[in-house]
Amino acid sequence: MLRIGTRGSALALWQAEWVKQALMQASPDLQVALSIIKTKGDKILDVPLAQVGGKGLFVKEIEDRLLDGAIDVAVHSMKDMPAQIPPGLCIGAIPAREAPFDVLVSNTAMSLTDMPSNGRIGTSSLRRAAQLKHLRPDIEVVSLRGNLDTRIRKLTTENLDGILVAAAGMIRLGMADRITERLDPVRFLPAIGQGALAIEIRADDPQTRACVEPLNDPASQICVLAERAFLDRLEGGCQVPIAGHARIVADQVHMDGLVASLDGKTLIRRSVSGPPEQAEALGVQLAETLLANGADVILKELKAHADAQQR
Repeated sequence: MLRIGTRGSALALWQAEWVKQALMQASPDLQVALSIIKTKGDKILDVPLAQVGGKGLFVKEIEDRLLDGAIDVAVHSMKDMPAQIPPGLCIGAIPAREAPFDVLVSNTAMSLTDMPSNGRIGTSSLRRAAQLKHLRPDIEVVSLRGNLDTRIRKLTTENLDGILVAAAGMIRLGMADRITERLDPVRFLPAIGQGALAIEIRADDPQTRACVEPLNDPASQICVLAERAFLDRLEGGCQVPIAGHARIVADQVHMDGLVASLDGKTLIRRSVSGPPEQAEALGVQLAETLLANGADVILKELKAHADAQQR
């Protein structure tokens, strides 16, 4: 019996069930069960994510269960994963990535460009908020927490003109028809690992590793590893507006990355390209370029701001 740990939201359960079915298809004799685990991020819903703590809010309790042997596999949204994985754990597979971009869901406008001045848009992400303020400083950004179903419901109950969410969740939950505008990554960069799943296992568990390896997609793995190396070098968490998007074009990895100030007035963005076998080195190179062009100042200011909030 292989035990999969997952959060209990509709999206998390969809992702875990998808992994379960894929594992059983790859190994027809394998028995797989789901174990629902509540995380800190699931329990604290009335405080903005950036004020609750860094990355790991939606994974730590699941990783603890993986380490103590209560489960054999953890399924996470890759964008929730800290750059550093706890000793004893590793990512066993990264399945084929769903659409990595952000989307606008609105009842009043067909696009961000059409959104009226002083319109109200909800998001739980500092990254989305900073890029939105940069593009449309006349729009009010409203802090929005809760799972995807809750955020879509709040579009009406909170009198919002729109919400910004990940395309992948909308597609996976069969709500692609609710998408008003798909935000091109050239214009609006997604989160590190957005759209990808992380199948996490114990590093000393070769039997489980053999079970999950058939689910790995090499192209998705290359791109996600480049993005995570970028995040690791910047030491980024959810208190920092960091974005990155890697893709493979003509046998080359192309990656865009940015660091923004909270108010969106300063947005530092650069790109890098190179061979897939150097994916992680390219991510580090891109981070170094951003740091050398002013991102270091922004990151220091944001860290001081976050430390002051937590005192």
